[in-house]
Amino acid sequence: QVQLVESGGGLVQAGGSLRLSCAASGRTFSRYTMGWFRQAPGKEREFVAGISWSGGNPYYGDSVKGRFTMSRDNAKNTVYLQMNSLKPEDTAVYYCAAGSSAGFDYWGQGTQVTVSS
Repeated sequence: QVQLVESGGGLVQAGGSLRLSCAASGRTFSRYTMGWFRQAPGKEREFVAGISWSGGNPYYGDSVKGRFTMSRDNAKNTVYLQMNSLKPEDTAVYYCAAGSSAGFDYWGQGTQVTVSS
């Protein structure tokens, strides 16, 4: 069982940056693939980024490639999402998730990111 708590969301102007954090409970955090997803009002949930248990080779959704960077610190049971060059269309609730290659089983409560134009 893993519990996830996101933080770092807020209001930022277009072109600005934010860093989201996701703190996980549980001693087996390092075994999980971790992901970030987002959901804007009236839209389906969208994959943003994922990272393997080792932290190598993070992968990204097409809409954020080159702007967002995902990382993890297994010693701190935390994953991060550095978001640069933010656009109004990045506005959404961002969720952290834990799972495996078969899918994500555990989800956080989400943190709101709002990008003003």
